[in-house]
This record gives sequence, C-alpha cells and structure tokens, in this order.
Amino acid sequence: MNEFLKLKAGDRFLLNGTIFTARDKAHLFLLENDFDRIRGSIIYHCGPIIKNNEVVAGGPTTSSRLNPYTVKVIEKYGIKAIIGKGGMDNCVLDALRGKAVYFSAVGGAALVYAKKMRVKNVYKKEFGMPEAIWELEVKDFPVIVAMDSHGNSLYDDVLLKSRKVLESLSDG
Repeated sequence: MNEFLKLKAGDRFLLNGTIFTARDKAHLFLLENDFDRIRGSIIYHCGPIIKNNEVVAGGPTTSSRLNPYTVKVIEKYGIKAIIGKGGMDNCVLDALRGKAVYFSAVGGAALVYAKKMRVKNVYKKEFGMPEAIWELEVKDFPVIVAMDSHGNSLYDDVLLKSRKVLESLSDG
C-alpha cells in the first residue's frame, strides 16, 4: 500500500528512504527499457552534483518538461511519488489519482537538500552526471504535497485565486 495516498495537497512531509533521480534521458530510457529497480519507488526530478561519491548539490529541476513521459512511467513502474519543482500538467494529475503524489521541493535549496542525501548507487553513468539515474538514500528530506492522489493541485488553487483577484481588479 502506498503510504502517500492519505496525504492532501498542502501537507508538509519529511521523506525517508530510497529515491531515484530521473531527468530527460532517464525518462526516455525507462520507457524504452525495463529497469525493475525503480518499480514502486520515488522519482526525483534532479540533476545532482556528485563529488567523491557525495552529493554536493541536489536541488529539484523543473518538472513540466517531463510531462510527455510521466504518465507512462507512472503506469509502467507503479511510481508512488514524484519530487520536483513547478508542478506538472493535468494529464499527470489524472495519472496520480489513487496511485501517487507529486511533492514540491524548494528551488534554490540544493545545498540544504544535499545534506539530506547519501549516494547508494548510480545507473546509466554514460548519460553524464546530471542525467544519470542516481539511487539516493534520504533522511528528513522536506517536501510539500503539491498534487495529491485525490485530484487536488496547489498550482490549480493558486491559478484560480489569481484569476479571481485579476477579475476583481478589472471590475473596479
């Protein structure tokens, strides 16, 4: 059972356990191959900087560019959570329903996050450091539920509130 399914948009959470980084090349690889290690896990949209097998910087990258791959990756691998920044589209929100959540990590906090990570393994090194699939152990890794498994999105809420404010300004 996915322990994240009970979480609601806006909840703050400290992650503990294994996560896998995945950016553009990794997502293409995951769709074109079988990579069972990632099944039922957490994907972090991150291109970490690693030196001497230690995470030096580990902040999130923009998730929206991965929209075209994410629905299929969730379905193929039973992903239980995605971590990134900036949110994802409504196709991904629909794919999360009853299956997974999208956690927002704070952009600009790469050094803070790095202190919460430990390298366990690396796969597809030939993709280069930021595009490789890094298996990381995280402890007390702070995130916010931005898109929950119930169809709620903090990003949609902000957009709706912004539109209402804009409309009220133009009415006056």
